[in-house]
Amino acid sequence: MKRLADSELFSPVQWRRRVVFWSGAVLVGLAAVGFARASDWAFGVFHGVVTVHPYWAFFITPPTFALLAWLTQGALKPTRGSGIPQAIAALKIEDEDFRQSLLSLRVAIGKMALTLTALLAGASVGREGPTVHVGAGLLYSLGRRFGFAEPAAAGRFILAGAGAGLAAAFNTPLAGVVFAIEEMSGAFEHRMSGTLLTAVIISGVVSLGILGNYSYFGHFDIGLPLGEAWLSVLATGIVCGLAGGLFARLIQPSDHGLRGIVGRLRAGQPVLFAAGCGLALVLLSQLTHTGLYGTGYAQAKEILENHNETVKSFGALKFFGNVASYWAGIPGGIFSPALAVGAGLGNNLTAILPGVDPSAVVLLGMAAYLSGVTQAPLTATVISMELTANQQMVLPIMATCLLARAASSLLSRKPVYRALADKLIEGYEQELARRAAATAYDDDAAYDAARPMVEDPATPLPPAQGHSPDTEDQRLT
Repeated sequence: MKRLADSELFSPVQWRRRVVFWSGAVLVGLAAVGFARASDWAFGVFHGVVTVHPYWAFFITPPTFALLAWLTQGALKPTRGSGIPQAIAALKIEDEDFRQSLLSLRVAIGKMALTLTALLAGASVGREGPTVHVGAGLLYSLGRRFGFAEPAAAGRFILAGAGAGLAAAFNTPLAGVVFAIEEMSGAFEHRMSGTLLTAVIISGVVSLGILGNYSYFGHFDIGLPLGEAWLSVLATGIVCGLAGGLFARLIQPSDHGLRGIVGRLRAGQPVLFAAGCGLALVLLSQLTHTGLYGTGYAQAKEILENHNETVKSFGALKFFGNVASYWAGIPGGIFSPALAVGAGLGNNLTAILPGVDPSAVVLLGMAAYLSGVTQAPLTATVISMELTANQQMVLPIMATCLLARAASSLLSRKPVYRALADKLIEGYEQELARRAAATAYDDDAAYDAARPMVEDPATPLPPAQGHSPDTEDQRLT
């Protein structure tokens, strides 16, 4: 009996942890479903307005971009961007203050509210990255509330919450597991496998129970026979992979070149710069009757179904619309918009592959571009299969994603989410070092010299230690 009581199966601590995990997974599933429906409603309102009066976008999108940039200047700064880099950074740094600044309930609620506002203004963003951020934040906060604040234990809650968030957002349970392994952690603990799988399954069951058994884009019975058709693997892998790498490079902060100029403009006048990005999105949208607003789900689905009502340049225009939305520093993800760009580019490539099923080329383009952006070929492969309920294209998709990842690395050496997460960590450490130097030496010149040229848009400021705001104001004076 004593041996049974001490075993992991009957341990009260382990059962308390399991109950917290399961309860948190249910909450993540409910949050993901509610967020999905609210996102569809928000963008539906905007779409209804601009369908009747297209030029109303000039009076809605730029001012809302400016408002979001202003709202995220302070405590809500970690809500900017996709949210996946924030979850990765919190997983890598076992610091309670850092994790709390990125994953608190206030940040999770703010992330959902501000992403909905962005979609209400037609921003070219998705909800999947924010759902990952919210999932990680909910499980992390729940774990801390019930006594699992030890760094390693808290990390498991973050990892499971992120995987559950992606699984519930796309209704892709296998992709949620693969994403947590490949993208979030980069490694996998054996003891974590059951916990992660359980969290993903529970959140997926919640989504399944409310929304039913559905595929994100519907069911596509398409295939790619061996032979000349496999030229499409080569074409989509190289072209879409390079395009994905270019996008990843453009959205990573830098002190040099075009990205350096963008970073300095954003840091100097964030509100005006965001308004300019919103204006650029509206102007680009005038070049296509379908618009570049929102996730791009409708256009991607139409292209997959071979209903070519979108303009031929949709992929390229959506690419720049995504860049403008991300540069603005507003909350919103890049998963769904990336799939739309890949669909558009795949549609363009069908012109040079006349003997291949156009839907197959489009699906390969979507997978290749997503793999190029994230440099996570396994996640891109599984997501592409589950989104279209298609297993016949496993080998072509896998080959395309591997090729796209290699092509992307020519332009972006580090995967984009990890690069942005490292920037968050670097910014946090630089701020701690600046404050330590200012406290130790009271040297304004050294304090300012340590300031990076480009402000990362989502780096949270750590709580000041050792001096009050009044002391800081006196020092600056």
